[in-house]
Amino acid sequence: MVTVKVCYESDGKPAKGKRVSLGFSGLTRGVSGPEFTNYSGEAHFDADPGPGEVYVDGKSVYKGRLAGRIVVYI
Repeated sequence: MVTVKVCYESDGKPAKGKRVSLGFSGLTRGVSGPEFTNYSGEAHFDADPGPGEVYVDGKSVYKGRLAGRIVVYI
């Protein structure tokens, strides 16, 4: 499971209703379907850990290992 928490850079508050996708490195894993952040700014994915990128509303906001809980600022 991978959880992405999206916060606003300006005030650190959770960003609700943002479209989040995971793009995994490698030829076989591809891009996850989108999930929307909840009231806590979190989007949950049933995905195995691995290298890749986090996209929020189509923009890459994180590149590295996708595992556990990742906090990104927009």
